[in-house]
Formats: sequence, structure tokens, C-alpha cells
Amino acid sequence: MTLIIAGTVRVPVENLQAFRPHMLAMLEASRAEDGCIAYSYAEDVAEPGLIRVFEAWRDQAALDAHFATAHMAAWRSHWPAFGVSDRQLRAYDVAAERAL
Repeated sequence: MTLIIAGTVRVPVENLQAFRPHMLAMLEASRAEDGCIAYSYAEDVAEPGLIRVFEAWRDQAALDAHFATAHMAAWRSHWPAFGVSDRQLRAYDVAAERAL
């Protein structure tokens, strides 16, 4: 069953530009993982510093493996220095999909 992870994190606007290389490194490493279907970040156009997160994983095992990676540990280690806060992520089990 596919898992969708969706939500937000906040980065102070004054830190966002310096944080982008870390975001890009996380995207590249995560997208290369077995079981990663999609992985993206987007800054909300109406609320600077609000980063929208969207991930799709093949299954729970793939997501569990993602949480155990070195790049995940490195990613989280950067959060305090850049003021990353208000992490609001939710997991959704997807039984089926269809085009709209």
C-alpha cells in the first residue's frame, strides 16, 4: 500500500536562502532511495517560510528505511541552526489512485 506524507515545516524567512542547499541535498538523497515514488518541498506563495512537504513511498518498509538513513540524520541535525520549527506531517495510507 502506498504511503503519502504531507504537511508543513517552518523556516524563518531570513534563514531560508542559506537552508536551501540542505533542502536540495535531502531531496536528491531521498529521491534516490528504493521505494521513494515522490519527494518534494515547496514554499507557500502566500506565507513565506512555510514549506509544504509531499512524499510518496511504496510501503511502510520503505518509509522506515528512509527514517534510518544517514542523510535523514544529517537533515535533522541542521534544523536547530536554521530555526526549523512547527513540523506538521501526516501519513496517509492509499489503497487506490485515479487520474482526475
